Amino acid sequence: MGSAPPSYKGHRYPVEVIAHCVWLYFRFPLSFREVEELMLERGVMVAHETIRRWCAKFGQSYANGLRRRRPRPGDKWHLDEVFVGVDGEQRYLWRAVDQDGNVLDILVQNRRDTAAARRFFRELLKKTCSVPRVVVTDKLRSYDAAHRKVMPSVEHRSHKGLNNRAENSHQPTRQRERAMKGFHSVGGAQRFLSAFSGISPHFRPRRHQMSAPGYRAEMAIRFAIWDQITGAAGQPAKA
Repeated sequence: MGSAPPSYKGHRYPVEVIAHCVWLYFRFPLSFREVEELMLERGVMVAHETIRRWCAKFGQSYANGLRRRRPRPGDKWHLDEVFVGVDGEQRYLWRAVDQDGNVLDILVQNRRDTAAARRFFRELLKKTCSVPRVVVTDKLRSYDAAHRKVMPSVEHRSHKGLNNRAENSHQPTRQRERAMKGFHSVGGAQRFLSAFSGISPHFRPRRHQMSAPGYRAEMAIRFAIWDQITGAAGQPAKA
């Protein structure tokens, strides 16, 4: 279930500073310069380029650590695709979530045809190492063809109104895309969104379903998990 935190060998900043900068960047719609300013207010002088390198190096590692600690995905998967701006052109973000809203996988592709749907299905099965009981999609015909080819034994429900779970999960990405003014490349979008979809939801419990004490207790647990996977647990605070 657990795994060793990443190595920070060669980094002169303590782990809690690195982990805190990465948390700020992926949790809130902030630029690297804004994270630099927030750290400066706390008395930590670190350049925005250094923060960028930390996010690129550790973001996916942290996201993978959080995913390994999640329970097995539910047996009902919601799939959806939405366009994203990449270098001024339209590309497509494919996303899968389970019935509890947990992000199972994302994939940025140039098209939304049958070949793209098949690729996403295969990547999804490989990433989760499980097969759902039912898959819910919108009425895009590419899903039907890909479903028959990749997972024909799984029930497929194609209905626009049943897929709100996946559509709602796009909202944090949309907020972040606007703050970043789009993405510069497909690879860059894939790398950022893969880490973002692993880190950001961890700190977004369904607050409307919780009391205030319950929410604080849940967040304390989630911050403790974050400290464990980053290696900051037990470290003295210096930031």
